[in-house]
Amino acid sequence: MPNLGVLISGRGSNMTSIHQRIQSNELNATIAVVISNKASATGLAYARDQGIPVQVFEPSEFETNDDYESALVACLVAHKVDLVVLAGYMKLVGDPMLTAFAGRMVNIHPSLLPSFKGLNAQQQALDYGVKVSGCTAHYVVKEMDAGPIIMQAAVAVQDDDTVESLSDRILFQEHQIYFLAIQIALTHLD
Repeated sequence: MPNLGVLISGRGSNMTSIHQRIQSNELNATIAVVISNKASATGLAYARDQGIPVQVFEPSEFETNDDYESALVACLVAHKVDLVVLAGYMKLVGDPMLTAFAGRMVNIHPSLLPSFKGLNAQQQALDYGVKVSGCTAHYVVKEMDAGPIIMQAAVAVQDDDTVESLSDRILFQEHQIYFLAIQIALTHLD
């Protein structure tokens, strides 16, 4: 069964959703390790409670970003990770990760890429006045939120939407498509 390495920075709702899809046999994989760049990430508690190995690597504890990412790569390799899953990991990925897991790293983003890349995508959508937003599961490449798209889901933007209400509906769709996109990515591994 393929091993996933899931990277989080916060509440880990996508990681939790992925784990639940594995538990219900909707996704044929195992979460081999959950890694966070923040010891305060609340999603770590869920992973620990489920018996999933957890590692925290604080970037400030490393001299360079390459040193930090080399430690991540070593951890992922030690856990025999086949696919790296970014699930609310709020840090740009650099060369060590991109080299070690080229074509084997996916992300979920709360917009219909290529629109509204980067942070605060929901606010960007509201500011621009779009009538449809959504989420995109894609492969990770050097350019931010620019990798090949695996799957998207559209979400209608309501006239009275706030960032929170739009974010909630987009997150619901993330939970509907990310596990499917992961399954697709797993079928395309070398």
